[in-house]
Amino acid sequence: MLRKKTNGYTRRSGRSPIMVNTGAKGIDRRGFLRGSGLAIGGLAAIAATGGSVTQATAQQAATRAVESIKSVCTHCSVGCTVVAEVDNGVWTGQEPGWDSPFNLGAHCAKGAAVREHAHGERRLKYPMKKENGEWVRISWETAINEIGDGMMKIRDESGPDSVYWLGSAKHNNEQAYLFRKFAAYWGTNNVDHQARICHSTTVAGVANTWGYGAMTNSYNDIHNSKAMFLIGGNPAEAHPVSLLHMLKAKEQNNAPLIVCDPRFTRTAAHADEYVRFRPGSDVALVWGILWHIFENGWEDQEFIRTRVWGMDEIKKEVAKWTPDEVERVTGAPGSQLERVARTLANNRPGTVIWCMGGTQHTNGNNNTRAYCILQLALGNMGVAGGGTNIFRGHDNVQGATDLGVLADTLPGYYGLAPGSWAHWARVWEEDLDWLKSRFSEASYGDTSMMNLTGIPVSRWIDGVLEDAENIDQPDNTRAMVLWGHAPNSQTRQKEMKTAMEKLDMLVVVDPYPTVTAVLQDRTDGVYLLPACTQFETRGSVTASNRSLQWRDKVVEPLFESLPDHTIMAMFAEKFGFHDKLFRNIAIDEGGEPNIEDITREFNRGMWTIGYTGQSPERMKMHMANQHTFDRTTLRAVGGPADGDFYGLPWPCWGTAEMNHPGTANLYDMSMPVAEGGLTFRARFGVERDGENLLAEGVFTPGSQIEDGYPEFTMQMLIDLGWDGDLTAEERASIEQVAGYMKPGMAETGEQSQTGEIASDYAAKVGGVNWKTDLSGGIQRVAIGRGCAPFGNAKARAVVWTFPDPVPIHREPLYSNRRDLVAEYPTYEDKKFWRVPTMYASIQEKDFSQEYPIILTSGRLVEYEGGGDETRSNPWLAELQQDMFVEINTRDANNLGVRDGAQVWVEGPEGGKVKVMAMVTERVGEGVAFMPFHFGGHLEGVDLRDKYPEGADPYVLGESTNTAQTYGYDSVTQMQETKATLCKIWTA
Repeated sequence: MLRKKTNGYTRRSGRSPIMVNTGAKGIDRRGFLRGSGLAIGGLAAIAATGGSVTQATAQQAATRAVESIKSVCTHCSVGCTVVAEVDNGVWTGQEPGWDSPFNLGAHCAKGAAVREHAHGERRLKYPMKKENGEWVRISWETAINEIGDGMMKIRDESGPDSVYWLGSAKHNNEQAYLFRKFAAYWGTNNVDHQARICHSTTVAGVANTWGYGAMTNSYNDIHNSKAMFLIGGNPAEAHPVSLLHMLKAKEQNNAPLIVCDPRFTRTAAHADEYVRFRPGSDVALVWGILWHIFENGWEDQEFIRTRVWGMDEIKKEVAKWTPDEVERVTGAPGSQLERVARTLANNRPGTVIWCMGGTQHTNGNNNTRAYCILQLALGNMGVAGGGTNIFRGHDNVQGATDLGVLADTLPGYYGLAPGSWAHWARVWEEDLDWLKSRFSEASYGDTSMMNLTGIPVSRWIDGVLEDAENIDQPDNTRAMVLWGHAPNSQTRQKEMKTAMEKLDMLVVVDPYPTVTAVLQDRTDGVYLLPACTQFETRGSVTASNRSLQWRDKVVEPLFESLPDHTIMAMFAEKFGFHDKLFRNIAIDEGGEPNIEDITREFNRGMWTIGYTGQSPERMKMHMANQHTFDRTTLRAVGGPADGDFYGLPWPCWGTAEMNHPGTANLYDMSMPVAEGGLTFRARFGVERDGENLLAEGVFTPGSQIEDGYPEFTMQMLIDLGWDGDLTAEERASIEQVAGYMKPGMAETGEQSQTGEIASDYAAKVGGVNWKTDLSGGIQRVAIGRGCAPFGNAKARAVVWTFPDPVPIHREPLYSNRRDLVAEYPTYEDKKFWRVPTMYASIQEKDFSQEYPIILTSGRLVEYEGGGDETRSNPWLAELQQDMFVEINTRDANNLGVRDGAQVWVEGPEGGKVKVMAMVTERVGEGVAFMPFHFGGHLEGVDLRDKYPEGADPYVLGESTNTAQTYGYDSVTQMQETKATLCKIWTA
């Protein structure tokens, strides 16, 4: 039935009751729909009008075409294409990308609602500051000047390290790269982003096993899997579209799905085998599975002989994990794990998938390496349908990690060694001595501040609160810039509040005020700067499978918001290094740095991981021709991108002119390197304790070295007689690079996550290698001869540079099993990443009597991250209005807790939250679960009135991280949020 919607005049929509009374309690679905005006015309009608309707003439309708613009969803890492329908500059509707090989015309709830993100009424609309306890509107000029003057005063008094630049997985690649470069020009390594607290233990563990720290295959390649082993992940809610690819394998191949999780999730509901185990016992569980594999001789012995080093040491450790011991530690029955092992052995290739359930532990690096070793033992690496498919959480957390928004590396994982800085100085055409002068002259041990890893985001509060003499920098952190970061996603919320209040200055740059605006009780020194969303700018974004996609701008920035890179340029102008920062980057209208120029600049420098072949032109061409790519292999069949893999997944070797297709499946030796094949990387030397670390007699097709070989250097080309393949221009470039070397300068090249692995820069021209040759000639020649530029080695099952060379089980800091602590203790207290870090001094105290329930956390399908954006979206806010805790039925009955009742959940460090109880069998006895997307309440107090007017999210709630506790990974400082303790009682 058609209804007349107007009387021939423009009527401005009034504020609906739901928006007026956002603090009201107990809104049901019908009331929400009625109050928000959706009950009459439906979602489509409201979405198409933007809240107001104007009568259109026939002539207008005939002459004005609706424009379709492709973008990429800004939520998880699947990389779903969004097709925006734009009418006269207004985003009026959206469709999923039917041509996209990633989402195939599908959207999850969050993806379907992104138009509202760009049009959101709850966004931060203009710069604001706290003045005498009130939010005051200010101009951009005033904001930049006041913040800049304050920061330069801090810099003069305490040094550049006292300002912390916290970046974002929501930046596109160009913004992430520019952010890291900006921090370098400011003069600090105190720069980091969300990857630290989601997958840093993945990057460290995986990179130190076989060379690169990323997803090895792709969501699409799961179509080829004969078995799927998922541990510590819930794709049905966290990455819903990814589940389509998993279900295709299940339906097409009859592939069994094995889900290992302490909680029976919506993903587990699809499982053929669900394994419930105790939080924090991942290594014991995986070793229990491997025990059966080794006991029955089900391992791939030939694969291990030719492509794996150190498996004998693993076997010794696994032998200790008998079925009885595994069940004692994990709770998983030995008979079930034998069945799992048999299933994996009989259904190869199988893939292993994990998410934050495995990473967020004090021994998270052990977990991720154990998962890798399981695949190495089964011979499931470097093959379609196999691999380790690591599902990342944010739309560009992979890209922001690759582009170096980290406290321990420059873009491309080059590390912080002097030679690494020399490499990027060459790319930037910058005076290296000037760059050095930007850093503090202090040093700790033999390491200068320029080469010293910064404080990770997980520990920024300790940079503020710890005594200055206990941290490895000249003074405490005095100013904090949270640039696209939800603080409620971090543990120790009460201490964070104290830290925020102690700072000289607190700055938020974000489309939303975030919980930062309300967590603290400051009366001044807080600034909120409105960044536009990714739909109001353009640039590239890297999906979890390493494919790069190009977003086009959908609409111009709304309100007074500005693109992130424009804001960076404004600060650079204030700080006096604008001309240097943008030496090779054009400045467009409105002071906006040219995005394509930024892409080309990182193309010139990121040889380590092959971010060099993805030119803006190639990425845009892929987006325009998505329909030509195969939905499983991701390779284009004909068309302008013929032979390319979709999105040119890194490494895309050499220059764009080389036309490398990208690498869909890492370490796949079944095809030539020039066509996307790859070996394991020779990153750890050629020999260890007299044993060969290079591959044994296996190589990619067409390789002119028919055995293992080290990474390529100019000297290696000379020794092989291949240097004649270089052009005159390439040779001249290599000689120019060599000319930067000075006596005593340290080696260059990529560093490990711990920074202790020396790289391979020898003296002068012969030492220029595939990572530092700015011409790409060494890579081109190696690939032309059928070789991988980074060598052909064995994966290493034993990482001798880590605290636990062989992964071992260690009890969480707050363990519920005191009987296991003596046998499987945590680490000794130590100082690393600039700050003292406690382990044994916490674990030695028994909290399990007073706090008997294990507390874990995770995601919901309706929200994402800290939730500021999604809880400000009415379409999503309607779906999930209450923060809650899942409690097992038996525990609830013993505690006298009824379903739907309000309860207190308190952690052993005293933080407590007031939430709704959900009594359910999803969690086992003695385990409680809370989602981590909520904020805006603190220990029972509603903070809604502290938000700037009109910028409070529709839904507020307690943050689980108020109750979560101290605990950090022994390699990366990942926070431990998946295995702490709590007590629960009725409110």
